[in-house]
Amino acid sequence: MKVRAIIALLVVFVFAFGIVSMAVASEVKGVVTKIDGNKITVRDAAKKETTVEVKEVPKGLRTGDTVTIKAGAVTVEKKRKVIEGC
Repeated sequence: MKVRAIIALLVVFVFAFGIVSMAVASEVKGVVTKIDGNKITVRDAAKKETTVEVKEVPKGLRTGDTVTIKAGAVTVEKKRKVIEGC
């Protein structure tokens, strides 16, 4: 009886850690719509808004910036300079 309980407990832990690792490893890419402390709200290409808690908000990050967030780390896409005139 104890062996079955141990096996069932082991299966539950493996399943739980699998779900947690998928959530941590997910990547969010899009435009910043809101910054609230260490929480950043990002709108992706499908117009879906996702709020992610990050380790540290980069200095100079503003709404409208394009970012990639993976495992709590924020990468800001480089902005291209617009050349006006001919």
